[in-house]
Amino acid sequence: MHDLHIALFQPDIPGNTGTILRLAACLGLSVDIIEPAGFDISDRNLKRAGMDYIASVALTRHVNWERFETFRQAEGRRLVLASTKAALPYTRFAFQPGDILLFGRESAGVPDHVHAATPNRILVPMVEGQRSLNVAMSVAMIAGEAIRQIAP
Repeated sequence: MHDLHIALFQPDIPGNTGTILRLAACLGLSVDIIEPAGFDISDRNLKRAGMDYIASVALTRHVNWERFETFRQAEGRRLVLASTKAALPYTRFAFQPGDILLFGRESAGVPDHVHAATPNRILVPMVEGQRSLNVAMSVAMIAGEAIRQIAP
């Protein structure tokens, strides 16, 4: 179990959310879902998307950004935003135990107020001209690097 969280800001695609939940279960990561989602986020749908792995995930649902921020601040956790607008490659960022790795909507990323409220911003470098990776792939790459850095 790692003291890392994956936070999904208003996820759009249940299959990606399920893949991320499965990854989190296998790697011992917690997941925070910041609602509203772009799909019915009922336990039934999450169970279908996350298969039988959902029972192994420490999953917290937050009704909105403000409630998530209240939770994060009360826990004293640092927020790290993955963004195509960031300048720092994720491999050059110094991750810490307790970090929350934040990923935006597949369709639109995070809104400007969330981007502005998150001073720690990282990106996955890509070939020029490409827009973005699948969010589940980005989560896997960044979480893998964070675990590599903080694992004992």
